[in-house]
Amino acid sequence: MGKTLIEQIIQSHTHDEVTPGKIVWMDLDIRSARDFGGPNVVKNFEREYGNDSVKDKTKTFFTFDLCVPACSLKYADNQQVCRDFARKHGIKVFDVDQGIGSHVLIEEGLALAGTTVVGTDSHLNILGAVNCFGQGMGDVDITFAFKTGKTWFEVPETLRVMVDGTISSEASAKDLTLYILKRLGTKRAALKAVEFYGETVKNLSLAGRITLCSMVTEMAGIIGFVPDVDENAAYADSVVLDVTGLTPQIAAPSSPENVFNVSEFKGTDIHSGFIGSCTNGRTEDLAAAARVLEGRKIKEEVMLKVVPATRSVYQELLNQGILEILFSSGAIVSNPGCGGCAEGHIGLTGEGEVQISTGNRNFAGKQGKGQTYLASPEVVAASCVVGRIIGPEDL
Repeated sequence: MGKTLIEQIIQSHTHDEVTPGKIVWMDLDIRSARDFGGPNVVKNFEREYGNDSVKDKTKTFFTFDLCVPACSLKYADNQQVCRDFARKHGIKVFDVDQGIGSHVLIEEGLALAGTTVVGTDSHLNILGAVNCFGQGMGDVDITFAFKTGKTWFEVPETLRVMVDGTISSEASAKDLTLYILKRLGTKRAALKAVEFYGETVKNLSLAGRITLCSMVTEMAGIIGFVPDVDENAAYADSVVLDVTGLTPQIAAPSSPENVFNVSEFKGTDIHSGFIGSCTNGRTEDLAAAARVLEGRKIKEEVMLKVVPATRSVYQELLNQGILEILFSSGAIVSNPGCGGCAEGHIGLTGEGEVQISTGNRNFAGKQGKGQTYLASPEVVAASCVVGRIIGPEDL
């Protein structure tokens, strides 16, 4: 009997025998901290270890993405504390101009298949999109990782998800992801790794796999993978989902698993939209929105905010003429970062405001006092053109 992918990765980074439920000490290839949590890592390190060095400065990084450039004194201080520590220890900082840390680690070739990466980002498990073990942890655990290059981890069980069928031409990776979240909820994958199989999943681009894996957090899972081969491993559970003819989906307030067909909310008035986040901030996502918006204008009194995931994505928007389309439609395009998921980066929602977003969370208060619906870039773009929820096929 083979091992699941997460068991294989952990086994290659520990001297212990890996079995589900066992706590092992695991070597780390990369350890990181962002502008949220990073300052606590610095303070913990200096309190516990004084002037000692980090384990390996070439494997240790800071990534600033939550509020960039700093929009409050709190974040300005947070980032500067990390910069000062980084200079002292010779650690590289991916500063406020670089974009979302998890995406940057992929682009820089630091998060690779079979490697282990930890940080202070709750969505660092997005790295499962490249079959890398990524995990968000608390600042105390990351402090220890900075000092030792190791962490303890309880080997999780694995859920096998077979996705059968082909989605409709109007649907996207975000629609597939929302549907899977609807079917799995927050219990089926809770505290498990998830392996996704099936031709529809296998054919997802990197951007599509990022979208899928980024929302395993909202399924209460540890991490999601799209393995190349089923190793005939021992799975804790398995499920088959038929996505034949799947149409655009939407998650209504105030839970990501509160998912319906977009048609069920067709005509609901909106006041603003957001396209971006670690879930849908790649060039492919923004290009999809641009195809909907080309030759059209955002409805008057509706605000559409767009945030590329990284500086590299922003460059591609420039090179491919996508930025011109977005700007001409009336969208507000910001510098790279977490954007609408973060406190103040691209603005919050006010009481009574209804927003449609490509983010991964729509909990009450997460993005302000307003209500947030979650959808694909295409649905967000189309809805902002008419000022109410519709699918792009309705334009």
